[in-house]
Amino acid sequence: MPQKHGVTERKYSVSRREEYEQKTEQLLEPIVSELEFELVDVEYVREGGTWYLRAYIDKPGGITVDDCEAVSRRFSDILDEKDYIEDSYVFEVSSPGLGRPLKKEKDFARSLGEEVEIRTYRAIDRQKEFTGILKKYDENTVTIAYEDDTEQTFDRADIALIRLALDF
Repeated sequence: MPQKHGVTERKYSVSRREEYEQKTEQLLEPIVSELEFELVDVEYVREGGTWYLRAYIDKPGGITVDDCEAVSRRFSDILDEKDYIEDSYVFEVSSPGLGRPLKKEKDFARSLGEEVEIRTYRAIDRQKEFTGILKKYDENTVTIAYEDDTEQTFDRADIALIRLALDF
């Protein structure tokens, strides 16, 4: 584990974070594939003064604590060997959970016809949260259908979060 830096507050541009996330994804993908899991996402975020490098994995039927531990053990040695992250950080492996965000092409493809929740950065017709059936998507837009068969198309740049809807 890298040394904890002093009181100096470091702020990284998006590019530094993206670099860490992409490098982690590249190194982690073979391990996750070999274990027959899917690498859903990798994020490098600061929470409560601590940096976290998180990998989200999934498989049909869901991920167990033992699955997360298996990936974590195998990847920890690679993290120590490659040592490409300057800061002190905590590495975590987790399930994406029920409200799994849609981020990659495969997430959208798998979710066509499913109910999704969309949160926008700014209000559209005085609301920021929308729920409907994912009808179509491309690299710039996402279209959902409502119960009354009307459709609404969103620019991806306006979407803060899109995930599978949680029904309880």
